Amino acid sequence: MEFQQSDFDRLLFFEHSRKTAELSYAKNPLDPDNLTKWGGALLELSQFQNVTESKKMVEDAVSKLEEAIILNPRKHDALWCLGNAHTSQAFLTPEQDKAKICFDKAAEYFQLAVDEDPGNELYQKSLDVAAKAPELHLEIHKHGGLSQQMAGGGAATSSNAKASKKKKNSDTTYDVVGWVVFVGLVFAWVAASKSAVPPTQR
Repeated sequence: MEFQQSDFDRLLFFEHSRKTAELSYAKNPLDPDNLTKWGGALLELSQFQNVTESKKMVEDAVSKLEEAIILNPRKHDALWCLGNAHTSQAFLTPEQDKAKICFDKAAEYFQLAVDEDPGNELYQKSLDVAAKAPELHLEIHKHGGLSQQMAGGGAATSSNAKASKKKKNSDTTYDVVGWVVFVGLVFAWVAASKSAVPPTQR
């Protein structure tokens, strides 16, 4: 998959968000809004990493979002982001049983977000789509998993088999990327609308 200008812009936006949140955390570690932004930025940045680095960033995102939930258990946007983080962890986990644990956690957090903000269509849609995620996970890992797909697919004996496998891997990768990009764009929109006021400089 090619790296396009829009990807680069997203990368810069979320890297800036991460750095800003990190600086804000040093001044006030008890701000659940800032922790949510930080976790969301890490989750977005994880999409631009290799599988190993992506897993680490998602774990960091979960940690920040869990801190936010401890400070404000009813913070629906943090609950929703935590659902997305567990979904990402599941897709990065090849073992079906371990991935199911992550998918179940994701569904729980999506449900909590819906409970806190019942009129939010995005939260409801995320909960609905979460039910289909394990099936997509099975399909992805049937074709070699994300690490092989990110590397361009596994080796095959003939050029036709290579082309066929690469196309299947590409289609499945685009399904996952579509899911992640959808979540990312929505989070970017939410984050941008909440941070419309520029931070004060000292």
